[in-house]
Amino acid sequence: MAAALDQWARTIKRDVHALYLAARDPRTPWYAKALAVCVAGYALSPIDLIPDFIPVLGYLDDVILVPLGILAVVKMIPPEVMAEHREAAALAADRPVSRIAAVIIACIWVASVVLAGWLGYRYFAG
Repeated sequence: MAAALDQWARTIKRDVHALYLAARDPRTPWYAKALAVCVAGYALSPIDLIPDFIPVLGYLDDVILVPLGILAVVKMIPPEVMAEHREAAALAADRPVSRIAAVIIACIWVASVVLAGWLGYRYFAG
């Protein structure tokens, strides 16, 4: 069961990336581009219709709305265009991840938070 859910999640992630790529393709109809941008934006956005901290319902909107949106957009995009972008999205997912870049970005964020805290302390304490 866990393996099936993991595969389903990977497929959804690949299709969201493929929708993003298809939305930039000139062969995709304008109405499919508009809906693809909305679906990909909702899937990648930290802002949800129902916040994730609400038990069960918080994640239920992601589990229902994103796959339904993907299904609707995929039906609007020509099959050969979608197949091409699914392949490109799968190749992009297989690329190696730079751990060094992740550490550098995390360090920049930590330094920014520390600096903001220090400046806030000096402003309010001084």
